[in-house]
Amino acid sequence: MKKFIKNFKASQDFKPSFFGILVNPYFIVRYNIFKGIKKFSSDFNKGSLLDFGCGSKPYESLFKVEKYIGLDTNQSGHSHKNEKIDVLYDGKKIPFDDNHFDYIFSSEVLEHVFNIDEIISELNRVLKNDGKILITLPFVWGEHEQPYDYARYTSFGLKNILENNGFEIIDHIKTTNFIETIFQSLTAYLYHSIIPKGLKTFLTLILIAPINLLGIILGKILPNDKTFYLNNIFLCKKKKTLEV
Repeated sequence: MKKFIKNFKASQDFKPSFFGILVNPYFIVRYNIFKGIKKFSSDFNKGSLLDFGCGSKPYESLFKVEKYIGLDTNQSGHSHKNEKIDVLYDGKKIPFDDNHFDYIFSSEVLEHVFNIDEIISELNRVLKNDGKILITLPFVWGEHEQPYDYARYTSFGLKNILENNGFEIIDHIKTTNFIETIFQSLTAYLYHSIIPKGLKTFLTLILIAPINLLGIILGKILPNDKTFYLNNIFLCKKKKTLEV
């Protein structure tokens, strides 16, 4: 039974079904990121893809590309043990030629990048003309992977950074509304700071899950205010550059 629960929890971590609310204390944030990535990933269906800051590549199965390359750096607030990194780099120069990839995907990474303009420019360089990039990153979330947590960007701030570095915005999603954000923040606090380690699984089921469910229900009933939200998801394409 313990093995079944452990395996079920693992399966509901990054790509939760609705039943994941029973075991995933971060259900609201993770479910909505997954839903947004899944919505756009069908456009990534040929050629090569760079997963920037890939870690364990939790969303790899959503992208039906011919070649999937994971890139990461040793400068991280977590262990890379059991991750699926293909290439490590120095955090500055991405070790691929110009116009190399058809697509780039990066999820919950750019808040850990101090030199964001430099890196966005590098991502643009290794992407083919009209190639697409899919990015998710938090707007409201606690500090994590300390000390390598540097920034939170509004939708306007990231839009400006992307456009200034050669990208055109195709679509943009704010993953949650005001109420959902409050309830997820509450359950994250309870799980991280209040509930003892030995009771986390049990109290996620009987305490955290009902609070998250209430937040989802109220989020559907109350006014849909998206000025306070958990994550941005941007789908962009590289602007064409003239060859010389």
